[in-house]
Amino acid sequence: MIDFNNINRDNLIELLTTEDEKLIEQMFHEAYRIKLENVGNVVYFRGIIEFSNICTKNCFYCGIRKSNGKVERYMMSEEEILDMAKWCHDANYGSLVLQSGERSDEQFVEFVERILRKIKSQWNLGITLSLGEQTEETFKRWFDAGAHRYLLRIETSNQELYRTLHPADHKHDIRLESLDNLRKLGYQVGTGVMIGLPGQTAEDLADDIRFFKKRDIDMIGMGPYVVHHDTPLAEKMPNFDKERQLDLALRMIALTRIVLKDVNIASTTALQALDPKGREYGLRAGANIIMPVITDTKYRKQYLLYEDKPCVDENASMCRSCLEGRIQSVGESIRYGEWGDSPHFRRRQNG
Repeated sequence: MIDFNNINRDNLIELLTTEDEKLIEQMFHEAYRIKLENVGNVVYFRGIIEFSNICTKNCFYCGIRKSNGKVERYMMSEEEILDMAKWCHDANYGSLVLQSGERSDEQFVEFVERILRKIKSQWNLGITLSLGEQTEETFKRWFDAGAHRYLLRIETSNQELYRTLHPADHKHDIRLESLDNLRKLGYQVGTGVMIGLPGQTAEDLADDIRFFKKRDIDMIGMGPYVVHHDTPLAEKMPNFDKERQLDLALRMIALTRIVLKDVNIASTTALQALDPKGREYGLRAGANIIMPVITDTKYRKQYLLYEDKPCVDENASMCRSCLEGRIQSVGESIRYGEWGDSPHFRRRQNG
């Protein structure tokens, strides 16, 4: 018998691997109960603006990696980004995410800083950044300009596995140091992992959840590994099993909710790449954040981190209407016009 109020590493491994239908049902039931108790049956939107696919990194799993010559590179103008931010505000989303390929040159840093100040001067929007590893000085400049949440995925807490996903110039310790710097500066800190990686074990995933807990993370943005065939990692997973990937991802959401309780957890677009109802399943498993893509449709097909990404032909208005129906179909409601900050962050701040 598993005590869901005092779950340990062995329990996590068992729940990630069990085929006992009764135990699996109990896990998801408990996760949703804890979600209702800690964050409610409400969903917060984060409109994602993928403003550039130019990247200096060569991660082995990513479709926009520097060495993928098949990608048509782009960088949105300030005006385009601000138009999308205005749409996000007018649609009453409450929050947005600025996401791009990873750069750290001064031109890029200053561009982001300027955009942040312009958004904050015009609209009351919560702002999350997902722009990779940066120096502490850069993080501070962006925080002072108006960003208050940052998502920096570790991809895995296993350093040996991490090395199989990245070239030699990528250092796991630098990723951890970046998370520490974000926390020190006052950001709501988000991280996450890829689930179902080649060579990844249930023990690795259990340790990922324990990593989130130990690091006192505020928000989780994790999802299933979905193959992009123009990447080196795709060769290590010739038999891609969508059903297995989805099942494992949903178990990870449920167990993260059970262990971390009051954090924000995203039901990611990658879930929908595996199943048309993937994001709804994520909400039922314990997630409470949806991140609709509001990138202009002319850019969407060039920002493919993985294959079969949904909604690349739909504009932001179409995505909103579709998501409203999907969310209501599972008994959840959308909390429009609010930032939807992590309850865990608020409680930690209050003390």
